Amino acid sequence: MTRPVVLVPPDLSTVATSRGDVPTAVVQRPYLDAVVAAGGLPLVPPPIDEPGALDQLIALADALVLPGGAFDIDPALYGEPRHERCGELKPERTALERALLERALVRGLPVLGVCGGMQLINVVRGGALWQDLPSQAPSPLAHQQKAPKDKPAHDVEVVAGTLLSRAVATARLPVNSTHHQAVKTLGAGLVVSARATDGLIEGIEDPSRPFLVGVQWHPEAMREEPQREIYRALVEAARR
Repeated sequence: MTRPVVLVPPDLSTVATSRGDVPTAVVQRPYLDAVVAAGGLPLVPPPIDEPGALDQLIALADALVLPGGAFDIDPALYGEPRHERCGELKPERTALERALLERALVRGLPVLGVCGGMQLINVVRGGALWQDLPSQAPSPLAHQQKAPKDKPAHDVEVVAGTLLSRAVATARLPVNSTHHQAVKTLGAGLVVSARATDGLIEGIEDPSRPFLVGVQWHPEAMREEPQREIYRALVEAARR
């Protein structure tokens, strides 16, 4: 059986070496492993801004995963001044992911946004973010856990009848948590599919599309079977 091609954009950064700084484009392996285990074929696109080349990349794809990362989305993209605790920005990476997402939406491709990827889906749809949860929306829950990402930090309550609910087949799911930003106001056409027990939005989706899902946690880093079903649902949607 042919594997659906799933684009997984890389993180873009610079690594200091003894011979100077080296630009890198890297995808953390758990994302690739999760796509492969779900039956997909991951493809890591290069950092490129040429419209025609971006169109060509999307034409090769059957689905798109937007990974998380240790950076924040520029709040200018949702019309807010930058908060003093807003973190590092990566304009080149955000521009690449935004360009791929917009093209994927036009083509109707299945899309999974993970952590910062979920936040980007919300921003592209016109929503806004909490720029720093500890100062803007404090909570007793550990949204920035100290434990490894394969350990859960708290539970989320999954909304019945959603794509996410059908994928994980449970109303309550233990998740990891490594974020200081989150969805504040929903973008157009999006609904909440999961919330933390403190009410924070942890899952979003567009019910009018076959598969446009965002989760605030990292299912690829966890070992529990319901987490793997999220990637399987993406790949199955790509097969259709």
